[in-house]
Amino acid sequence: MPLTRRGWAVLVLSVGSYVAGVWAGYPLFRGLAGVALGTLVVALAMTVRKPRLDIRRDVYPDRVERGKPALATLRVRNAGNRWQAPFVAYDVVGTSRSAEVAVRRLAPGAEAVSHYELPTVRRGRLTVGPLVLERADPLGLARRRLSAGGTTVLWVHPRRHPVRPTIAGRPRHHHEGRTTDDSLRGSADLRDVRPYVVGDEVRHLHWKATARVGQLMVRDYIDPDQPRLSVLLDTRPVALSPSAFEEAVEVAASVVFAAAMAGQRCRLLTPSGWDLAPTPGPTAARVLLDALTEMAQTPDNARLLPPVLTSSRAGGGSVVLVTGPVVTGWDLATLATRYRSVTAVSIGPISTAPQVQSPMVRRIVAGDAADAVRQWNLLAPGATTGVRVGVES
Repeated sequence: MPLTRRGWAVLVLSVGSYVAGVWAGYPLFRGLAGVALGTLVVALAMTVRKPRLDIRRDVYPDRVERGKPALATLRVRNAGNRWQAPFVAYDVVGTSRSAEVAVRRLAPGAEAVSHYELPTVRRGRLTVGPLVLERADPLGLARRRLSAGGTTVLWVHPRRHPVRPTIAGRPRHHHEGRTTDDSLRGSADLRDVRPYVVGDEVRHLHWKATARVGQLMVRDYIDPDQPRLSVLLDTRPVALSPSAFEEAVEVAASVVFAAAMAGQRCRLLTPSGWDLAPTPGPTAARVLLDALTEMAQTPDNARLLPPVLTSSRAGGGSVVLVTGPVVTGWDLATLATRYRSVTAVSIGPISTAPQVQSPMVRRIVAGDAADAVRQWNLLAPGATTGVRVGVES
């Protein structure tokens, strides 16, 4: 029963008054008990009825960095043919309760609009809604909570720091420098056959596949020498504490966002099995950031390097390893022999272990994401001069 403490007190007193009236023979006590019980019935009737409301919620923006503002606009319209009494409502964001919204008395067809800010202090995929209505009678004897309206998703992305994108193209000539996306456009290495989307080249249509599956299919070409970046985020609790892992996620988000916006092919991997390589384009950065938004540590003892990075077909491009302060020289050496550029970013206490200098691997040791990005930006893209780098002995 949706009775408040006051309602339960009135119920107990009314029952006691009725028993006392019967036992002592006082009709007045029985009459007072009847009035109190009738008041409780009316209070319950006022709160049980579910109001007829049309609720629409708009969240802007639907994707936001951690700590940046996100606003919600709530529109509540009375869809009934009677006046709607005022009530108090609040939205549920994830598992917590957001700001309360007081909705005024609404005439039939009238609408009330409210604006409030959503919490973005933690990254994650948050479900906003449904709206929880609180209806109470004027005497405060009964209160009922009703859920109404749909839900909306708010993506709280990891915080990003300004990062210089890496350059990992193949040297074309000793005096020409590295290749760029523009100079390599138009190569014809077939990677996959995928469904047609608006904007694809019509000349790339694959007619045999189209006839087989019953929808337009196009050839997806890839440039083998186009700059490629693979980011390996260590999700093992043995390597990073929960707070250090959040800093590591920010580093990974900053690096992949800068590379994707620069037009590079990006790949996101973890020791636990994540392997995400979206098609380059305007949505690549969003896909990668969405994945990092839901990334969590996994309590397993998987090896740091997934097999896909150490297979015989792996190689080329640039690799960024984001892990804790302890990383073996064997892992770094394995990556250095297969990729043109390897960067190991260690989040945690600065290690004083001796290191062997190597022009193929650069090492960044930082206490947090901001410090790691600051050290990263001190280097020109692809350079290793003047920075403490190497493979641990």
